[in-house]
This record gives sequence, structure tokens and C-alpha cells, in this order.
Amino acid sequence: MKAVIPAAGLGTRFLPSTKAQPKEMLPVYDKPTIQYVIEEAVASGIDDILIVTGKGKRQIEDHFDRSFELEHNLREKGKIDTLKDVKAISDLADIYYVRQKKQKGLGDAIYQARKHIGDEPFAVLLGDTITKGDIPCTKSLINIYNKYNASAIAVEAVPSEKVERYGIISGNEIEKNVYKIDRLVEKPLVDEAPSNLAIMGRYVLDSDIFDLLKDTEPGFGGEIQLTDALSNLSQIYGHIFNGSSYDIGNRFEWLKTSIEFALNDDESHDELLKYLTEICKCNH
Repeated sequence: MKAVIPAAGLGTRFLPSTKAQPKEMLPVYDKPTIQYVIEEAVASGIDDILIVTGKGKRQIEDHFDRSFELEHNLREKGKIDTLKDVKAISDLADIYYVRQKKQKGLGDAIYQARKHIGDEPFAVLLGDTITKGDIPCTKSLINIYNKYNASAIAVEAVPSEKVERYGIISGNEIEKNVYKIDRLVEKPLVDEAPSNLAIMGRYVLDSDIFDLLKDTEPGFGGEIQLTDALSNLSQIYGHIFNGSSYDIGNRFEWLKTSIEFALNDDESHDELLKYLTEICKCNH
């Protein structure tokens, strides 16, 4: 199975940080956000990845390319462990790129992948969402796709004040944490939402979605919404992921995620915890 990572957004919620760099390249603790996403795809058994980019996203390509000058410099200085880490980035997977030439929404970005994907099912991993779990989120969706022979998307329960930020689904639970979806709505008002189960940025889709995207009219925000096309699939399932997800789409969530990841790292845990404790005391 191949994977598609849409990474063509302007990142306006992170300005001015994203004026000259892609939001997907903002570091979460010690790695760019998009590297976590690609590592999830690889851990799910995927080694053919298409990244849909836009203007000003060349840094993404550079990050996953070889850097011979840097590698030579590290080798000369005897920094062998760092050299291995740097080389491993370019060896993660076969990564390809296509540009979304106009900002027309997530649905249009995924439509740009149609020639690369062909007639096969494929995974979609949004470049501003990180997941962590014993079984990778994308792998769980692949398992559901194989079981039901139908598209599957990851969902999670969100508090009512966040409902308007996401696509929301409703459906019947057919097994533990698996729903047969009967309705999807993009960013509904909280009192009009069919549930509090939000789409969380991971999908495994039939290639039929490309024909549906082609015929999808602009919807919420004047953009071609993936949620609108998903609503027209004959069958689609939602899976509550047994793990953690991190929405890096706004500054506060990005900051919280970086702190949590740093606290989970043995090298930084004690010193960071001590620092945070001191800060909390000073601001109490």
C-alpha cells in the first residue's frame, strides 16, 4: 500500500514562524513534525510515500534527501551516532512529491495523488497530526480495511468546545471501537453536530475516492472538502484509535506536544521536569 501526505497548507496559524518555512518542518522536540508522520507510515508497512506540497515547501524535500556535505562533516568530526541518524532520514522510504498548484482544500490536495496511486487502496496521513500507540494508527486502519474491504478513518471523542474544528461522524458501533459510519459533517456547529466523534487525520481509502473528489463542489470555506467526498462512499468505517493523537495545527497544542515528548525522553526528562517545577513555583 502507498501513502499520501498532504502538506500544501500555508500554516497561517503559525505565522510569522511559517513565513519562510513549512509548518510541517516545525520541530516537535527533536524532529520535524512530518518526520514523525513518515515514521508512522513506515512502521505500518508502507515504503512508497507521496507528499503533496505547495509553494515554499522545498525544505521538506531537502530534509529527506541526502546531505553529502553534512555527512562528510560529521564523519570528519567523529560524530558517528549523529551521522547514522542523519543518513537514516534519507533511507526511511521511497518519497515522491507533487505540487498542489492552487490552495483549493484537502480534498483537492489528495486528488493530486491520483496518478501516483492508480486503482489501489491507499493511506492518507495528515502532516500536522502525530499519533503514538502500540500498534501504529495507520496499521490499525489497514487491518480494518482488509477485514471489511471498505475505507476506514480514525476518529476520537472530543470535548464539545472543539467540535467545530473537525469533521464529525455518526454511526453504529459494530465491534469495539469500530463504527459503520452513516454521516459525516465538516466542522459543524456544536448544536448541529451528529456526535462528538471527530476525524483525526488518518485514513485508508479506496481509489474510488478520486472520482468522488473530481465531482465534489467547494464546500466549507469555499474549499473542496475530503469529508464531503467521503460522505458519498458506499461504505466507510470509523475506528477509535487505541493510543494518543497530537494535533499540531495550532501553537498551543504544538507546544504541549513538544513538552510531553521531551518529558518522555530519558536524556531530557529530569532536567526539564526540574525546570518546569521551578517555573511553576515562580509563577504561583
